[in-house]
Amino acid sequence: MNTANPQLEGLYLALAAINRLLVSKGVVTSSELQTVLQEAEQTVLDDSQPLAVSQSHQKAVAFPIRILLLANEASERGEAFDFEDLAREVGRRT
Repeated sequence: MNTANPQLEGLYLALAAINRLLVSKGVVTSSELQTVLQEAEQTVLDDSQPLAVSQSHQKAVAFPIRILLLANEASERGEAFDFEDLAREVGRRT
């Protein structure tokens, strides 16, 4: 992540923490959270829509969703994570 975006880094980690709280309180399951995030990612990357933006723009929009997906997966396994680890893994998977 560009060092010019520390606020976004903090926002992603805050959203991941809120997601963990929702799961721990039984508001949603980890599986439900995974499904809704995957649906959001597919909406962003949907190839059936005419491209109004570049593919790199689509990937940039999908990045925070992918961060949250990975954070959810790590949390479900009981693993600790930080932003750099998550961002690196998004890069490996795309």
